[in-house]
Amino acid sequence: MANIAVLGAGSWGTALARLLFFNGHNVLMWSIDEKQIEEMRELGENRQFLPDILLPPEISLSSTRTAVAQAEIVVFAVPSHAVEQVAHDFATIIRPDALLVSVAKGFVPHPLRRISQVLEDELPGRAVVVLSGPSHAEEVARDMPTVVCVSSYDEAAMLRVQSVFSSRFFRVYTNSDLIGVEVAGAVKNVIALMSGVLSGLGLGDNTRAALMTRGLAEMIRLGVAMGADPSTFSGLAGIGDLIVTCTSMHSRNFRAGRSIGRGKAWPQVLSEMGMVVEGVYATEYTYELAKRLNISMPLTEQMYRILYETQTPEAAMNELMGRASTHEWA
Repeated sequence: MANIAVLGAGSWGTALARLLFFNGHNVLMWSIDEKQIEEMRELGENRQFLPDILLPPEISLSSTRTAVAQAEIVVFAVPSHAVEQVAHDFATIIRPDALLVSVAKGFVPHPLRRISQVLEDELPGRAVVVLSGPSHAEEVARDMPTVVCVSSYDEAAMLRVQSVFSSRFFRVYTNSDLIGVEVAGAVKNVIALMSGVLSGLGLGDNTRAALMTRGLAEMIRLGVAMGADPSTFSGLAGIGDLIVTCTSMHSRNFRAGRSIGRGKAWPQVLSEMGMVVEGVYATEYTYELAKRLNISMPLTEQMYRILYETQTPEAAMNELMGRASTHEWA
């Protein structure tokens, strides 16, 4: 049994807190939003982010940072853009021997880094493990069989996280390619956003299959340039997560992209959803990385132009289909 703190009370943090509790651990959920914590205590569920899933009353709920001080394992389940600030705020509170688990998927800017690098910078000396793969919170919370992977440079820490999270509903593999696992998790959000755009345009299965295949090629090109093992992208963190995020209405990125494809401006879409859409941030940062590393990522470029320039979804599709012919693996 371990003392585990889950930082972040969104849908994923809530689902993981429930999973870890039923795996036999002492679990604390922390949120910066005191009102949210009070509502969860009163209702016995996270009605805002994961409705109709009852939370065991034994799970502790707190908006006080010092409540995390005794945790042996700290799960960072806050959005990618909040990881750096939250890690900084907890720097003097989290135990020096605590094991850190990142479950967010994205990059962090200024300077542009992977999330594990941010945790290493803000909380030095602690082992960092990344958990990733095809895993909608809505299904994990209902004990639907889910398979993910964990990755770390610290093998002992990786194996411990594998053991702590594993259940008969939640199977965890290990993967030593930390760079590949993180790059795959971030970039698939860009492709999922574009998948939603295509759906919003009324396009079909042929188009989506092409998008996912060519999107995977972009993920591999960027990952290899950053030092990843290309085989990682054929696994759970790569194509596994890509499939589930590009095809499911559980995916915020897909839903947001669909609204954009139907003509809504993305700031309006995000406001109406009331949730973080990681693909919006990931598009900007992936586009920047591709330019910096001189990597061809035409899907990412078009998604960037839709979000941050004046490109229409229809024009983006025309440009992608009108590109010069080339070899598939060029």
